[in-house]
Amino acid sequence: MTSKQRAYLKGLAMTIDPVVQIGKSSLTPEVVESVREAIDKRELVKISILKNCFDDPKEIANVLAQRTRSEVVQVIGKKIVLFKQARENSKIELP
Repeated sequence: MTSKQRAYLKGLAMTIDPVVQIGKSSLTPEVVESVREAIDKRELVKISILKNCFDDPKEIANVLAQRTRSEVVQVIGKKIVLFKQARENSKIELP
């Protein structure tokens, strides 16, 4: 992903609300599955990490990206943005 594409996706991510919240149990198989389902439907998802989760957000983002075969767009504080281009009928066209 180029920096221009990443900047475009960051702009889109500013307008969306978090779809998944990660709590004190951190990354469970259920959380990974819900992120996978959300990313397959939406392509661009925002994830919120709650205050009672003590794991590093960047580490969580990398593990989620690996398990869902997506890309980390950004990690700001306790918010993660992931992107996965749909193979057919893509809703988001990258520049």
